[in-house]
Amino acid sequence: MADGWPAAGGPAAGVMGPEREGGGRAAAEEPAPLGEGLFQEEDSCSDRSDQDKPGTSLPSFVLAGKTNFPEMFQTSHLLFYERFRAYQDYILADCKASEVREFTAEFLEKVLEPSGWRAVWRTNVFKVLVEVTDVDFAALKAIVRLADPCLCECQVSTFTVECVMELLNLKEHRLPLQELWVVFDDSGAFDQTALAIEHVRFFYQNIWRSWDEEEEDEYDYFVRCVEPRLRLHYDILEDRVPSGLVTDYRSLLSQCEESYRKFLNLRSSLSNCNSDTEQENISMVEGLKLYSEIEQLKQKLKLIENPLLRYVFGYQKNSNIQAKGVRPNGQKVHHVVSSTMMPGLLQSLLRDRLCQEPCKEEVEIQFHRDPLSAINACYEGDTVIVCPGRYVVHGTFSIADSIELEGYGLPDDVVIEKRGRGDTFVDCTGADIKISSIKFVQHDAVEGILIIHRGKTTLENCVLQCETTGVTVRTSAEFLMKTSDLYGAKGAGVEIYPGSKCTLSDNGIHHCKEGILIKDFLDEHYDIPKISLVNNVIHNNEGYGVVLVKPTIFSDLQENTQDGTEENKALKIQTSGEADAAERVDLDELIQCATGKMELCARSDLCEQVEGNCEIVHELLVASTQKGQLRKKRLSELGITQADDNLMSQEMFVSIVGNQFKWNGKGSFGTFLF
Repeated sequence: MADGWPAAGGPAAGVMGPEREGGGRAAAEEPAPLGEGLFQEEDSCSDRSDQDKPGTSLPSFVLAGKTNFPEMFQTSHLLFYERFRAYQDYILADCKASEVREFTAEFLEKVLEPSGWRAVWRTNVFKVLVEVTDVDFAALKAIVRLADPCLCECQVSTFTVECVMELLNLKEHRLPLQELWVVFDDSGAFDQTALAIEHVRFFYQNIWRSWDEEEEDEYDYFVRCVEPRLRLHYDILEDRVPSGLVTDYRSLLSQCEESYRKFLNLRSSLSNCNSDTEQENISMVEGLKLYSEIEQLKQKLKLIENPLLRYVFGYQKNSNIQAKGVRPNGQKVHHVVSSTMMPGLLQSLLRDRLCQEPCKEEVEIQFHRDPLSAINACYEGDTVIVCPGRYVVHGTFSIADSIELEGYGLPDDVVIEKRGRGDTFVDCTGADIKISSIKFVQHDAVEGILIIHRGKTTLENCVLQCETTGVTVRTSAEFLMKTSDLYGAKGAGVEIYPGSKCTLSDNGIHHCKEGILIKDFLDEHYDIPKISLVNNVIHNNEGYGVVLVKPTIFSDLQENTQDGTEENKALKIQTSGEADAAERVDLDELIQCATGKMELCARSDLCEQVEGNCEIVHELLVASTQKGQLRKKRLSELGITQADDNLMSQEMFVSIVGNQFKWNGKGSFGTFLF
């Protein structure tokens, strides 16, 4: 149902008015008659018998409280595409920010009943039933009177019906439309009115910013502001945004609103001041500071609102969880996780894990029903033992201390399943973390299953059933994975960042978008990663088994290749892909001299036995040499003709031996140029 109204129980006849000229499909189609719905089915062959029946297509709800208010239209359940189409095609079209109120008023004039309907006026303090007698479309306000009989409920005992009457008189009986909830009517006559007010209410609560009118550019307001903010709103509702990023966004929004209020007050005071005084000059300086602060906050908000950039912004933030360190009493604790503890299981634990070395001092044991609470209770040196079972968690495993997390049994018997799509599954920042014999399962995630920000993390005999990226090894982090199975990532199974150390041994990496992705490390600010791949089986990935990300052109290196030395000739021939076997040996010797050490065991035999190992080693070392050449050139430009050996000898320790590459969609190894 492409354009239906599923949440309302079916296609809604008479839901909205005609499309605005120039908005969405309106320029190419005849405007819909006023009686036709905004979200009707477009398939002329579909069954429309339900639209021939009179009555409303919207659900209703009853306000909770002591007062028996009448039922009201339930309109807050609308889906993303329903609101998207309403704003794009019917309300805002291609208007500018300064024209939003005008376009909204014009839309309301076409669909809103001007009188004869009742609504509940809801605030944080009271609820009162009113009757609408007229609508001021330009001001987006309704002219009301108290309904008969009068129904009123106040949250504060001192705020009485008389106070409501006095407040209504002060407002001249004119109330903002977004504060009104239309009373339910099963005839269907007020469906358009209820939906129109819902769109106005939602827009001014979630989309509109008080500073929008001052931001005019060549793009229309819908594309520039409405669409990204609407997408972000629904991404947050559906847990597709990390909770930390949501908190940051709301904090930035509050700061920006507060600073903008101060700026408006300051600007107003300056406009009312005619004398050129020292105080006025000081105020102007404060105004400039506020303006600069507001612009910076707005840029950060736009980064998060942009669906393509928000994760780049979020990924720049490391985990802020602080390590607890050693317990004050210096004792280490064993945390046992089990949904139910039977006598036989307890005896096995005591025999196999908890009382292996009776000569040592007594160890405290704590029991937990879920692994998340156990990890949150850990201090430096603690051990978490997860008993067989399937555990569902709704938060992130933020591990900041050096602890051991181990499953008691086989990985398929100890399963931890992540619910909630916005956060990383396991976030590691501890100095020495060990995880073993556990199966981690993700569903509908947008964050990776394991991120190592810093420190060393060892993963052994585990299963990772991924959803987006598998494991991400950040700059300066160290990751060791052995005898584990990783599959299902819609991105890369393992992402290796510059300056990290990654050792993968005896693992299976399969059915991912890419097997292993090595990030660009050629920039002078990045150190070369240290990589070791031994006896892994990398198969059935959609793209390559291993991918190296690097820039397309290095102008500095092109200048270097004009040099007549044998070193540059070998590099130029190799990078152009025209090297034969003899030249390849020469280049390998050159690279060996440049990098200081590397492990290439039985190179020719290995290339015949295992496809891809030599190719990966060769490309990584060529890239390493390119970085060394670039560094040399830049140092010579600075007048440093003889660099210190430690400065020049950034090494890539490469040990790529015994890996098997099978049935990868694009081959065993490839490069991604940007």
